[in-house]
Amino acid sequence: MTATEAAVAGSSAPAAPRPAPALLRWAPLLAGAGHFAVVLLAADTDPADILRYAGYLLLALILPGTLVYRALRRRPHTLVEDVAMGAAVGLVLELPAWALYAWLGLAGWLWTWPAAIVALFLAVPRLRRHWLVRDYRPTPVGWSWSVTGAVAFFTTYLSSTFLERNPILPTSENTHQYLDLAYQLSLAGEAKHQFPIHLPQVAAEPLDYHWFGYVHMAATSLIGGIDLPVVALRLTIPALCAAAIVLTAVLGWRVSGRPAVGAVAAVLFFVIGETNFTDPVTMPFGTQASFVIWHGMSMIYSWVLLIALIAVLADVVDRRPDRPVAAIGRGAFVLAPLLMLASSGAKASSLPVVGLALAFTAVALLVATRRIPWAVVGAGLATAAAQLFATAVLYRFKAYGIEVDPLASSLEPYWTPPPEGWPAPLAVLAVVVAFAVNMQLRVVGIGPLLWLRRGRLEPVQWFLLGGALAGPLLYLLLRQPGGANQYFTRAGFTFAVVLSAWGYLMVADRARLTRRSGTVLGLCALALAVALVALQFRYAGPAAGETMFDWLRPLLWWSAGLAVLAVIAVGIWLPASLGIAALHKRGAIALLTAVLVVGAPGLLMDMRKSERSPNGGAYANISLPKSRVDAARWARDHSEPGDVLATNVHCLAVVNGWCDARSFWLSAYAERRVLVEGWGFAPRVASSGAYTPFWDQELLRRNDAAFTEPTEAGLRELRDRHAVRWLVVDRTVGVESPELGRLARLRYENDRMAVYQLLG
Repeated sequence: MTATEAAVAGSSAPAAPRPAPALLRWAPLLAGAGHFAVVLLAADTDPADILRYAGYLLLALILPGTLVYRALRRRPHTLVEDVAMGAAVGLVLELPAWALYAWLGLAGWLWTWPAAIVALFLAVPRLRRHWLVRDYRPTPVGWSWSVTGAVAFFTTYLSSTFLERNPILPTSENTHQYLDLAYQLSLAGEAKHQFPIHLPQVAAEPLDYHWFGYVHMAATSLIGGIDLPVVALRLTIPALCAAAIVLTAVLGWRVSGRPAVGAVAAVLFFVIGETNFTDPVTMPFGTQASFVIWHGMSMIYSWVLLIALIAVLADVVDRRPDRPVAAIGRGAFVLAPLLMLASSGAKASSLPVVGLALAFTAVALLVATRRIPWAVVGAGLATAAAQLFATAVLYRFKAYGIEVDPLASSLEPYWTPPPEGWPAPLAVLAVVVAFAVNMQLRVVGIGPLLWLRRGRLEPVQWFLLGGALAGPLLYLLLRQPGGANQYFTRAGFTFAVVLSAWGYLMVADRARLTRRSGTVLGLCALALAVALVALQFRYAGPAAGETMFDWLRPLLWWSAGLAVLAVIAVGIWLPASLGIAALHKRGAIALLTAVLVVGAPGLLMDMRKSERSPNGGAYANISLPKSRVDAARWARDHSEPGDVLATNVHCLAVVNGWCDARSFWLSAYAERRVLVEGWGFAPRVASSGAYTPFWDQELLRRNDAAFTEPTEAGLRELRDRHAVRWLVVDRTVGVESPELGRLARLRYENDRMAVYQLLG
């Protein structure tokens, strides 16, 4: 978050401000890194692991990625942009490197891929110039502190909702953990030890899923020498969030030429939350940044790649020579396909939104210029090719239950049936308003931008608008049994916050704010945020009622109350502005600021909710006994990566005779494939749910017979046909047959668990 001494050369770039003293320029970075370290230490992270992780990030990810990015972009802009984009490029390069090393059986040598990049840039004379760049624009200190503040705030949010609630390893039999975390850890363990990747809970089942993010976790463990639970439960998610915040700020600056656009976009994305008025806070239409970021790390991993991709595609879309920020140049046509391929396996929701945004842009530019924008068309074809690759190779044409059914799983359930006494059209309108206020209030700055531009948008603005519209559109058009259509909204949000921030700055320009009036506006916004938080802490209550519409009533009443206050404020402001010069022509920026701040309580209310459940947090909290994890980690330490485990634990719970097959702890903490563990997250049952019976009942019968009715022939078949070498028994689920002790060797046991090794 600092800059070097010189400005960008070239007459097309605006004159650079004079750089601040070095201490002031580096202070935000030092403060942010210090806060980050303190949060990790407070969450019982070993200082040695923090240092190892810092070394991995700097030397094995950011350094090679930044060197490659510098070699591909034409002219430098800022140091922070090179480093942030370099981090994203490093994530991209890590994927083929992992695939090659894993395919060759050399995963332990993965550290040599960044070393090879560094050696190349040292050995080739034409590449050596990328080690030292002198033509950077200075980064405004205010921008740096704003971005650092956003990073610090969101890291604190993660500490409250995630880090402090989920220990690295369970400390007692009463330890709880969020349900999905063990599943994520199991995928990282699979990527660390296996190639090609399978579903670790069902050893023979291919993993047709967006698994690229878990390769990053595996690479972190392999290169950094850090235990996987530390990587998954402490390091990766906060670091990726910090990267996404900085990249959002870089993107806003790059596309608009204004640093403040990036800073405001970062705040809208990661500081302002969803608008609601419930306590415990509810999420009727999902979330944009709260909760979803840590409950599934693929979201934040995909955002880092998507934000970088948007920045590169903005350069492809807008080829004008007079752009305020130096163009990436021809390297954009190399970076874009690479980021598309990486995004295709990071999250399935990214590329459809990008593709629609490019299509929207192509049509808009064709109408405006009456010329085919071939660069945009080419980018769209590249997006389609990357999506086809993902659909065919990664997902094997599985749809995961997604189908076209407008409004069926998003809004319609809230107005069907209509609430008593409400006409159906009014109920529909109320639900639409609730959705817009809850999920989209932070992007209202787009409206003023469209108004002030009178529809004559710059090419990059058309692109951002296309993405902002595509995300919610796909969410409303598609349905998925698990609500996965929400992820399209989140992909579109990355476009929308930047355009909203841009619109906000345009309104601010018209207000002609002085330094003093701008300071007053900022203090008033802060005071309003504090007041809104205090009101929700004091008066918000739980969502109650018999219908889904009832859950929206607190939000609707809150929205109506705020709207009335806004009307009153406008009624007072207009006549007052006639006599008070400081208010004249500044009502619009005051109102827009207030609207954007309305969601300020969102993340804080989620923190409040989580802190009431200190053991495991507030969401899908399940038991994770220490005895189970101890047995799993013993099996990890005493087995080979290719060994398959078998267990008698398949169900998280049995409800009315039905198995909730979401048990993932063994594959997670043993970092080994399991013949049959819990199959509830298997892609083939994505549309039918976790209570779906296992698809190979004969295999399940043979697995369970190894514990209840073991025979020499049966165990030999498991060993020779399925590579099973270890049997892990939870005696609270079922005590093993005494015969097993004769046919297999008991190697480990505690008060609950036993681990047997198959002979032969």
